[in-house]
Amino acid sequence: MIIQGKCHTFGNDIDTDAIIPARYLNTSDPEELARHCMEDADPTFAGRVQKGEVIVAGKNFGCGSSREHAPVAIKAAGVAAVIAASFARIFYRNAINIGLPIFESPAAAAGITAGDEVKIDAEKGEIVNLTRGETYQAAPFPPFMQELIAAGGLMPYVARKVKAHV
Repeated sequence: MIIQGKCHTFGNDIDTDAIIPARYLNTSDPEELARHCMEDADPTFAGRVQKGEVIVAGKNFGCGSSREHAPVAIKAAGVAAVIAASFARIFYRNAINIGLPIFESPAAAAGITAGDEVKIDAEKGEIVNLTRGETYQAAPFPPFMQELIAAGGLMPYVARKVKAHV
């Protein structure tokens, strides 16, 4: 899977309340969640982000409550991937489960600035900053996790596997 897009940057410790504020958790509708994505970190984000763009952040992205709404809001907003210096573990698992590609790379998080264009080779874990001519490395996902993300998340992945065995 190759992902290419413009980057939006955020700092350290972006918690799930900044990603999708609790006041909007009375719905699980992805489109409604997308309208408020990153609202408490950047109120203009949901109106500016374009399909296929990338979020880049510092350490501990997705900390706070374990709500699955956070990666759902990001994915529904059209974000193709998230690159961070590190992720909160529950956010990491929730992102994989809903098929949101995420890449942990402190060097990429430090080297990419807002507006940079990146190209990510998910199979290799390679992140190329096309704007600056720099390359960073993230640990690539094992093949089964790549298949799960490519399927769109855990539920479509399992449905595909069940259908293949029926």
